[in-house]
Amino acid sequence: MKTDKEFYSIMIVDDHALFRNGLKLLLNSFEKFKVVAEASNGKEFLDSLQIMPVDIVLLDIEMPEMDGITAAQEAIAKYPDLKIITLSMYGDEEYYYKMVDAGVSGFLLKDSDIDEVQAALYAVVDGRNYFSQDLLQNLIDRLTSSSDSNGEITNLTERELEIVALICQGLSNVEISEQLFLSKRTVEKHRANILEKTNCMNTASLVMYAIKNRIVKI
Repeated sequence: MKTDKEFYSIMIVDDHALFRNGLKLLLNSFEKFKVVAEASNGKEFLDSLQIMPVDIVLLDIEMPEMDGITAAQEAIAKYPDLKIITLSMYGDEEYYYKMVDAGVSGFLLKDSDIDEVQAALYAVVDGRNYFSQDLLQNLIDRLTSSSDSNGEITNLTERELEIVALICQGLSNVEISEQLFLSKRTVEKHRANILEKTNCMNTASLVMYAIKNRIVKI
């Protein structure tokens, strides 16, 4: 997504009008971002995309007629460059892996503060994924207490594990290179090797993999 745009267009998809209205006011207060469309369910969202293409979608998971998972799958299949940020609540963890597989760019809790919402928007337009740190911690706690989440042995090197931890904190390749005193090219090579070793398709799935297998702590 180009960074020289006058503004990034946003669609809010949620079945609660009051929530949409509040979020719209918040998002329109941000420089470079503007809400141009709304939808109350997944079907309406897909129909609206054909009329009003947007850069970013803030998408609820549970909605009538068509849920967020199905809507995200169909939208990204048709519009691969579309950036979708999932709007989540505590307790939605069972859906996270499906949303990651669908190709969403990030997750935000519905009660996130203004700074985190803004950080998520800038992250996805910069080509990165964004995960609410509170959400990740809650997911870690849930997996830690689950009997079927014992983790698995990975063949990641110490340096690769270090990079995975920084990726899970939301750092970009440039930020990781600066923190570890490595070249950006070296970090990119490490990231590619990590994805290959873990059989992860993208950064979002790597974050989930790292948490599920207890190779990182937030």
